[in-house]
Amino acid sequence: MHDADLGEEPPGATPLEDEELEGLKPAWIATRGDLNEAEFDNILAAQQAWDRRRLNMARLLDDKTIRDLHRDMFGEVWDWAGTYRRTEKNIGIDPIRISVAVHDLVEDAKYWFDTDDPLAFDNAAVKFHHKLVSVHPFPNGNGRHAREMTDLLLRAVSRPPFTWGGGANLGSDNAVRNTYIRALREADFGDYATLNEFVRS
Repeated sequence: MHDADLGEEPPGATPLEDEELEGLKPAWIATRGDLNEAEFDNILAAQQAWDRRRLNMARLLDDKTIRDLHRDMFGEVWDWAGTYRRTEKNIGIDPIRISVAVHDLVEDAKYWFDTDDPLAFDNAAVKFHHKLVSVHPFPNGNGRHAREMTDLLLRAVSRPPFTWGGGANLGSDNAVRNTYIRALREADFGDYATLNEFVRS
């Protein structure tokens, strides 16, 4: 078992189970700061790799792509990266429903994104992001993964990426993260106004 002391998760984050913590790959990680650094480097490398790819909506809106992106973003840090979670969390659906839910989401999204209206496309991207976070398909990294997936969808149709609250660190406990979490919770009840405003703020 890995003996890292990762400390407290920021509010609204997904706590990891012991079996998931055992999936930590780098032996040098001993603190939450170490983990944040390793994940940051892995995510940056993944972003650079995906930025070089030719992307289109048909390729992106596929449940395998959802898993592949998560694996590329976190696979140097966690051995379960790209694998749907098998444990219950404080957010998300029953693990046995994840595979079907992600498949249904990408199929539904093909209709949401079938538009030439930039505003309608942004609204579809916000809805996609919220639904993917709500499913919470992976043990950890769901918010970062869903934001990256959403920005890739925007890039595929030459739309500017979302600013996600002005570039603040959404992984830390701060006012911008709190606004983001509140916006997601409002969207749970069908009110997307705050989230629509947040993603372009």
